[in-house]
Amino acid sequence: MIRLNLTKKDLINSIYMQIGFSKNISENLIEDLLNTIIESLKDEKKLKLSKFGTFSIRSKKSRIGRNPKTKEIKTITDRNVVLFKASKEFKDLVNSNNDS
Repeated sequence: MIRLNLTKKDLINSIYMQIGFSKNISENLIEDLLNTIIESLKDEKKLKLSKFGTFSIRSKKSRIGRNPKTKEIKTITDRNVVLFKASKEFKDLVNSNNDS
């Protein structure tokens, strides 16, 4: 069975097993990395990770939506959404693995 989700715990265990840091240090490392990404996005609205991709925030205006089951019409409020655009290097890496 193929797993579709990668959890923080999986990342922590990977660092623990591959690098040898304690689980506590590994957890702090992952938490700091994710917090840095989140804070940079909040402050700058855009974050580029070299050879990985670019995260950006886009504002969406409010709009009318409909529940497909009940046909009930509701207003979807305006909000920010996070976008991700993979870098060329990342895309090439993913595609090269498909060939093997």
